[in-house]
Amino acid sequence: MLQLTSLSDIRQHTERLRQQGKRIGFVPTMGALHDGHLSLIRAANRQNDVTVCSVFVNPAQFNNADDYRLYPRLLGADAEMLEQAGCDVLFAPSPEEMYRHQAKLSFDFGELERVMEGAHRPGHFNGVALVVSKLFHLVKPHQAFFGQKDLQQFAIIRQLVQDLSFDLELVCFPIIREADGLAMSSRNRRLTPAQRAVAPKLYEALQIAQAKLQAAASVEEAKQAAVAFLASFPEMSLEYLEVVDARSLQPVPDLTAGQEVALCLAAFLGEVRLIDNLLLQPQANS
Repeated sequence: MLQLTSLSDIRQHTERLRQQGKRIGFVPTMGALHDGHLSLIRAANRQNDVTVCSVFVNPAQFNNADDYRLYPRLLGADAEMLEQAGCDVLFAPSPEEMYRHQAKLSFDFGELERVMEGAHRPGHFNGVALVVSKLFHLVKPHQAFFGQKDLQQFAIIRQLVQDLSFDLELVCFPIIREADGLAMSSRNRRLTPAQRAVAPKLYEALQIAQAKLQAAASVEEAKQAAVAFLASFPEMSLEYLEVVDARSLQPVPDLTAGQEVALCLAAFLGEVRLIDNLLLQPQANS
């Protein structure tokens, strides 16, 4: 596996690959890799000639300095995992390399970013769009792979690709979960054993809301049931739990036939912030 750290090297290498007619699959990550990331690598391998993975903890998307400082950085272990998974190129630049000049460009995704993550993490999606744009320009992939766990991020990037006419296909891969249902996340490494034991309750709460909706309860009743369930775990502080349109991510007051919705939440366990979501497939008219 080739390892590159400079912008000029990755740009030149992927340009050569394209000139050779190679199809490039790209998996952007912030490292501390787990099986969820590796599922994206394997998917990229299946559908492309060359798989490129970036590992970069992007300072521009953190609105909490402590969260950025404490984010796990395990480049050596990540490189071993990527090589074993069949990744061809690892791009791991430094912050100084990625941001040689202070960025003045800013992004506004309108209502798409004024809910959920965007509402609670101001500036987050501007930082995401900035770094993803830079990476797409550098790598020039034919396909880029993202995980469903960051559902709002995927929606933002889909809008970015559409608005800026990036010539690539976006692929959203399902959430990979631990045996107890907890969505795999790099942040899970920061949980204490006691917090880790409680963390799967987030997915249980989503399942409770899902079951209520499938039993014809109202959206408000489904949300209240899930919130009440989580309230019985004092270690957990719920930030939001929403039922939204799966594409626009705007809250839905009631379900309508044929509408795909997403159940989304964010919560703190101590200082560790976790997110999760569950897609509810459209219901036909009865």
